[in-house]
Amino acid sequence: MSPLITRVLSTRAGYGLTILRVFVGVVFAAHGSQKLFGWFGGGGLAGTAQFMESIGLAPGTLMALLSGGTEFFGGLALIIGLLARPAALGLSFLTLVAIFSVHIHNGLFMANNGYEFALALLGGALAVLLEGAGKLSVDRAIAR
Repeated sequence: MSPLITRVLSTRAGYGLTILRVFVGVVFAAHGSQKLFGWFGGGGLAGTAQFMESIGLAPGTLMALLSGGTEFFGGLALIIGLLARPAALGLSFLTLVAIFSVHIHNGLFMANNGYEFALALLGGALAVLLEGAGKLSVDRAIAR
């Protein structure tokens, strides 16, 4: 296996990060399914595209596909621990965009549509990015 692939799949983390990875993955996958499919009360692709356009992220449909796809498929990748580091990188970038384009001007707290929840998800994604997927992951099984 090439050194790059080994580095991407390797993990220093234990069971604790596995738990964090799965919980954060569930939240991202559910949020992405709202954007893509309208599940769990979401706006679906059309509603998300309209929202993206309204905040200046154009073209709205492309932005909705990119953000929803990153959240949904990145979340699934975190849940099973397959290519968790690349998924965490994409989710970290996406979360930073959400914080600075939607939430930052509302302050920290969620009661005002602030960035506290996004910041917590960013922390979870960055932990996976730095430490790897953890002991119970497809990445670890492949790397061994």
